[in-house]
Amino acid sequence: MTRGFRYGLVGTGVAAAALAAHDLIQKKHSVLRNYPVVGHMRYLLEELRPELQQYFIERNWDGRPFDRDIRSVIYERAKGIHGEKAFGTERDVSRSGHEYLVHSTTPLDPPPEVPRVMVGGPDCRQPYSMSLLNVSAMSFGALSANAVRALNEGARMGGFAQDTGEGGLSRYHLEKGGDLVWEVGSGYFSTRTEEGAFDPAQFRDNAAHEQVKCVSLKLSQGAKPGIGGVLPAAKVTPEIAAVRGVPVGEKCVSPAAHTVFATPIELIEFIASMRELSGGKPAGFKLCVGSRRDVLAICKAILEVGTAPDFIIVDGSEGGTAAAPLEYEDHVGRPLTDGLMIVHNALVGAGLREHIRIGASGKVAAGNDIVKRLIQGADYTNSARAMMMATGCIQAQVCHTGRCPVGVTTQDPRRAGALDVADKSLRVRRYHEATVAQATQMMASLGARRPEDLGPHLLRRTISSRETRSYAELFEWLRPGELVAEAPQSWAQDWQAASAHSFVPEPSQPH
Repeated sequence: MTRGFRYGLVGTGVAAAALAAHDLIQKKHSVLRNYPVVGHMRYLLEELRPELQQYFIERNWDGRPFDRDIRSVIYERAKGIHGEKAFGTERDVSRSGHEYLVHSTTPLDPPPEVPRVMVGGPDCRQPYSMSLLNVSAMSFGALSANAVRALNEGARMGGFAQDTGEGGLSRYHLEKGGDLVWEVGSGYFSTRTEEGAFDPAQFRDNAAHEQVKCVSLKLSQGAKPGIGGVLPAAKVTPEIAAVRGVPVGEKCVSPAAHTVFATPIELIEFIASMRELSGGKPAGFKLCVGSRRDVLAICKAILEVGTAPDFIIVDGSEGGTAAAPLEYEDHVGRPLTDGLMIVHNALVGAGLREHIRIGASGKVAAGNDIVKRLIQGADYTNSARAMMMATGCIQAQVCHTGRCPVGVTTQDPRRAGALDVADKSLRVRRYHEATVAQATQMMASLGARRPEDLGPHLLRRTISSRETRSYAELFEWLRPGELVAEAPQSWAQDWQAASAHSFVPEPSQPH
């Protein structure tokens, strides 16, 4: 070996060591902190756009079709980079199923203040002003402590809410001061007796936290409706076990069904008790819609009991999760568009829509997603995956293993420690701010001054290469109180069969 060659090896080693030291110290890139030197391969691939990066973008959103540039847009907005693209659209806008928004010939300027939504019906004593975009349900356990901290700090700085997910109300949710929607699932974590039942006293104490702005009962989740939440054993650390009240190192599976209610009336009565126990804060529930009849049964229960939930969050079957059977992810539950319009129309037709706000959750990532969901019946939206990506998630799809390379979905202290809370919380705030601003700009381009001015005529779908039709033409939109007065033929059978006293149709009724 020549002296020059040896010097070259030494120099290479010194350079690699210096680069590794830099990677470990810097705070902007979590993947480099966990994988110094070799982690640069990821950023090298990003530089080889559009071909290689395009390949990974198209295949890295859980393998499902998605807008080709959405991941780039999320990252750029989170980093404070303008997201304009060159060369215009590359999608086939004439293909069947393509949807687009109808702009006005006389567009407006965006309003000086971004619109917000007041959540809280007549029985609510502490209404909450909700952002048009919020952090969707993601539990501590599924997420690392640092990811929870970053999301909550971003929510505090940006003035939006973080849904805790069903995994319980942890100290990390409360640490940074951001607004919270506390979600309670069938496992009743953070409000659970030793036997696994709902504990009213514990619920009252936790709901009293100033940061808890709303309380939500999870009936079902889009990615796995009909089964309970799952946290793999590898993630059930002593700390997670303490928060949830479950054994350490054992797979944590929530029951499929709740024990606090069995009928629509009992559900509405329990929501009312949650509101009372919380001191009058907005109380509601989340569901992935399966049967239209079930939704109508809940509407009948509201009318019979005489009180209503303050909000309903509709989760689409296209929603994500870190742990669910593939069969459930792809084959159970309604997509968000269908579920959202069913809930909206059922509430309108029952004369209940005025005081009940609707949230929409399921692949909401960009401004057009927000506007589209508002047109379809939502009042506000929630986002999970896009918010994760703003914290640095690179869609490695190893969430269930505890080996997340960027510290977002792991309980490994070393891996989680690579996620710098100060840097990532700023990215979360920037992503939210830019996306809501874009949604507000798009509403103005449609000629709408506020969300209430949007209507189904502003969203159109391509039927064939020669025909497009608006949502006003494609779908039936009920009038206020129409179901109660005289249900239209298309809804009459389900309305008649729905019962406030049972979620199960009478045997004589067709399903």
